[in-house]
Amino acid sequence: MAGDPIDGQVLLLTAAKASVSPTRLPDLVDLTQAQLGPELERYRREYERLYAGEEFEAFLVEWGHWDELGDELEFSDREQSAVRRAHEEQLLRIGRRTDREDEFETALEIREPVLVGIDGDEDGSG
Repeated sequence: MAGDPIDGQVLLLTAAKASVSPTRLPDLVDLTQAQLGPELERYRREYERLYAGEEFEAFLVEWGHWDELGDELEFSDREQSAVRRAHEEQLLRIGRRTDREDEFETALEIREPVLVGIDGDEDGSG
């Protein structure tokens, strides 16, 4: 199973801002990760990687990327917006922790973030 890129606190904050149920948003994020996880190598090839951690990697994608993902996953506009916002908030949280918040905020003015969980099988236990 791929790592979960979005912290619980970020999910709660995002759900409150996005008018999506706090019980629904984790499911939406999980559905999104199921779609994104198998595409990790493609994201590594095609997009700028802004952050690489143990549980996920963050990429900058063109505007409209989330619209396409939302359509593929058959999310409502509100659901798609909430998941995109969760990815943004998580990236900014990482920016604060790594003293890169200004850099990340500037990047988000021109592109959208996509956080892709990393498969946990790399530890040799599988």
